[in-house]
Amino acid sequence: MANFTKKEIIQEVSDRMGVTQTMSSKMFHMVLEIVTRELANANNVVVRDFGTFETKVAKGRPGRNPKDPNKTIPIPDRAVVKFQVGKALKEKVARTLPELKRRDS
Repeated sequence: MANFTKKEIIQEVSDRMGVTQTMSSKMFHMVLEIVTRELANANNVVVRDFGTFETKVAKGRPGRNPKDPNKTIPIPDRAVVKFQVGKALKEKVARTLPELKRRDS
């Protein structure tokens, strides 16, 4: 499976928008900063047709130390980010099934 990196995203945005990579990088990081800020403020971030980033509570649970499995360690509640895929993204990704099956075989 190939990875598409941050550097490649910045390069493509730069090429498509006709701006420098420095400007493209600043825009990219600004978007991430805004999304991070809103999630840190317990707000959801909705990008139509792409998906929704939601902040949720992961309930605490008892955990086990592998070195001492008889001892229970409490894992407290914590805030987590969940991503719910938007309809358009879901449909586009679903079309990649033949390619994914070909790669896995």
